[in-house]
Amino acid sequence: MSLKTFFNFKYLHKLMILRRQPLIHLLLAILLVTFTAKIAFSEDSIPAKHTMTIGQAIVLGVVEGLTEYLPVSSTGHLLMAERIMGIGENSKLSPVEQENNKTAADAYAICIQAGAIIAVLGLYFGRVRQMVQGLLGRNPAGLRMFINVVVGFLPAAVIGLLFNSIIKTYLFGPWPVVAGWLAGGVAILAVTSRQKRTTTQRVGCTLDELTWKMALIIGTAQCIAMWPGVSRSLVTIVGGVLVGLSLPAAVEFSFLLGVITLGAATCYDGIKHGEIMLQTFDPYSLAIGLVFAFIAAVISIKWMVSYLNNHSLAIFGYYRVALAFVAGGLLITNVI
Repeated sequence: MSLKTFFNFKYLHKLMILRRQPLIHLLLAILLVTFTAKIAFSEDSIPAKHTMTIGQAIVLGVVEGLTEYLPVSSTGHLLMAERIMGIGENSKLSPVEQENNKTAADAYAICIQAGAIIAVLGLYFGRVRQMVQGLLGRNPAGLRMFINVVVGFLPAAVIGLLFNSIIKTYLFGPWPVVAGWLAGGVAILAVTSRQKRTTTQRVGCTLDELTWKMALIIGTAQCIAMWPGVSRSLVTIVGGVLVGLSLPAAVEFSFLLGVITLGAATCYDGIKHGEIMLQTFDPYSLAIGLVFAFIAAVISIKWMVSYLNNHSLAIFGYYRVALAFVAGGLLITNVI
């Protein structure tokens, strides 16, 4: 099977039978898979020096790929999946080892984003090539797009470098994630309830009409997503619509902005915590996570683009609110 055939949407539909199975069903299935994994990977079965199993790597890769570009927060889903499967939380370890284990788990969750990044580069190769041609002085429109993406990335780069440690220390926990899910879900429902689907989808600027000032506003909004559970895709898509982009254009810009934002985060954590991560988890676990994140991201992106051609973002709002209440209930009852 050629790469071109793999990226063909119709082929993916036949392969995954997505015509009749909404991706939301897959998101809900993730919860069932991770709870099953919780039983299989109980603390008693985890060695003192935790090595990620193939099953855990597959689950995390699928969770990352499916949720990275949907407005549901991949970070929140990954943190909850890790908690359910006991990754990064082994009481058999000393306090120092537990801290290193948690650092390794967080770095793993960020590094497998590379699979989702590659998926966007393949699916939007034409747009990426346009930007490369712009840098070489051969495509003025491509150069403008590249500048817009870089401008949109700058606010997150500055805030991330200044407050990365504080964010991970105080916000990378279950309750901040639940709060982010709930707030984001309410925000989506508030926006979609005031606008009819026909106007939110079609009215607005195309991506070629995006200005650097609009990109800067979207990039500033992206900083809100540093709160786990909020969702980078959510704030950039909503931000794009609010500055005047059509919904399809806002979605595409969110994908492109994600390439540089996620790429920078992956490189940063890979360089800073890569040694601890590879000492804690076998390299093959990282490879498995990357591969499954790539496959799941291709399916997720294709489904989302197709779905939003005829629907609003409301379904994601309902999903987030429901997930927040379910996760909150499980935390209160100490199930997770």
